[in-house]
Amino acid sequence: MNAVTLVARREIDVRSRTKGFRYGLLVTAVLVAVLAALPKLIGGGSDYTVGLAGQQADRLQAALAAQAAQAGDVTVTVTRYADEAAARKGVEDGDVEAAVVDNATVIAKTVVGDSLAVMLDTAHRAVATEANLTAAGLDPAKVGQAQRVGPMKAVSLNGTGEDATIRRVLAMVIVVILFMLLIQVCTWVAMGVVEEKGSRIVEILLTAVRPWQLLAGKVIGLGVLGLSQVIVIAVVGLAAAQITGAVPDLPEGTYGVVAGAVVWFLLGYVFYAAMFAAIASLVSRQEELSGVLTPATMLLMASYLVGFVAAGAPDSTLTHVLSIVPPFSAMVMPVRSAVVDVPLWETGLAAGLMIVAAVAVLLLGGRIYQRAVLRTGARVKWREALASAS
Repeated sequence: MNAVTLVARREIDVRSRTKGFRYGLLVTAVLVAVLAALPKLIGGGSDYTVGLAGQQADRLQAALAAQAAQAGDVTVTVTRYADEAAARKGVEDGDVEAAVVDNATVIAKTVVGDSLAVMLDTAHRAVATEANLTAAGLDPAKVGQAQRVGPMKAVSLNGTGEDATIRRVLAMVIVVILFMLLIQVCTWVAMGVVEEKGSRIVEILLTAVRPWQLLAGKVIGLGVLGLSQVIVIAVVGLAAAQITGAVPDLPEGTYGVVAGAVVWFLLGYVFYAAMFAAIASLVSRQEELSGVLTPATMLLMASYLVGFVAAGAPDSTLTHVLSIVPPFSAMVMPVRSAVVDVPLWETGLAAGLMIVAAVAVLLLGGRIYQRAVLRTGARVKWREALASAS
């Protein structure tokens, strides 16, 4: 087993045993499951109980049943009463939420809920209109048939309107998760570098492995943990959406989009992890870490914000350009691919450029890390680190 693998296993063992990692992964998985099921929980079906009395009760019941059937997730249970007194008693006893008498009076304990009020008013208008047409000598069926005008046909170049909405939501979820995981795992890398340097453990480790092996093992080991988080989140989120029925039919290519997001996470992680590690090697104390990491954090934040812009405007010129230019492509391309169909050559070009950028940062970062990680005490200046790395 080579030195890189040993260092990677050490990083995995140490980090995965911490309560922060375990509880953090559990909480994240639960939150993703809840968020995936939230649309169904919030906008789920409703059950109403309604009392009807009077000569037009049959027509009202039919009108309410038609509305419930059209809504799909609404159930209306009707109780028939002989007269208004019986209907009032049913409302007072809590047997029904509201009662309609003679299609003219609505009885409730306080105020009828908005959704039920709309249904009762719609049914009332339909039955009353039918009665008025009959009284005027017109055939309600023919009038209703004449009023039935079908909606205009909507054509979306990127699938159905519903698919487009789901894809847009998926894109926003992807950009949030990618940012959270990248900033978390790259911070782990930076904190590990400073911890080893400050405690001088790195001096002991470098007697057994080379600096580039230590850096590579650290990046790979923590990257495996980050990838495991991505996979858990993706599996939990998709499973929760399917089980709860929040998204009963995922758009075509959804699993490919998720797989692509995982690949882009890896490319972005290599780029940013090497950058964070190299920058962290300039300082010896955790208190100095946040300040020295500001440029890298701002770059990652900028990619995150651009990713949100891409989710809202996937066809804009800015999105096209930044989905190819590294390191923004690591955040923008998976978002753009989730919303619109991206030509294969653009995806390949973006991936190729990102790989080149990641390798370049990894090589430069490795040299900076090699020269700065053993220099404890005062903070190593950028000019000195870059001069030593050149």
